[in-house]
Amino acid sequence: MQSASLSVIKNELQHIPQEALVELCIRMAKYKKENKELLNYLLFENTNEQEYVNAIKKEMQNEFAEMNVSNLFLAKKSIRRILRIANKYIKYSGQAETEIQVLLHFCKLLKALKIDYTKSTAMVNLYNSQLKKINKAMKTLHEDLQYEYKKDLEAIS
Repeated sequence: MQSASLSVIKNELQHIPQEALVELCIRMAKYKKENKELLNYLLFENTNEQEYVNAIKKEMQNEFAEMNVSNLFLAKKSIRRILRIANKYIKYSGQAETEIQVLLHFCKLLKALKIDYTKSTAMVNLYNSQLKKINKAMKTLHEDLQYEYKKDLEAIS
């Protein structure tokens, strides 16, 4: 079974009454946790983006604080999990500024970690790929914002 394109789905949704549309949204939210989280962001959190970013940063700080740093292998797994969650939240927002702020904070927390991540090639590559993502997202912003974030980026590089 092949799914329809987004334009076909959009046209079909325009012809559905509001009550049926609400039922479809609720059914989608029940189907998958990620859909429910995205719907939660769209309904409640997208009006105040800075508060959303601060909540993500706080969650990342808590995760880094609870991380098991006795072993590099366990720390690597935890770091990847934290990054996966952060990327999920970034995807919900879809804004370059949010992506930059969250990834910069992730890199700062990784640098401040008690364990030496530079001993692992995979962790160094992960760190460098986050820096590349930040640079790529910065290119889409206004020049003044680029300058501000570039200073932050140089501080952690």
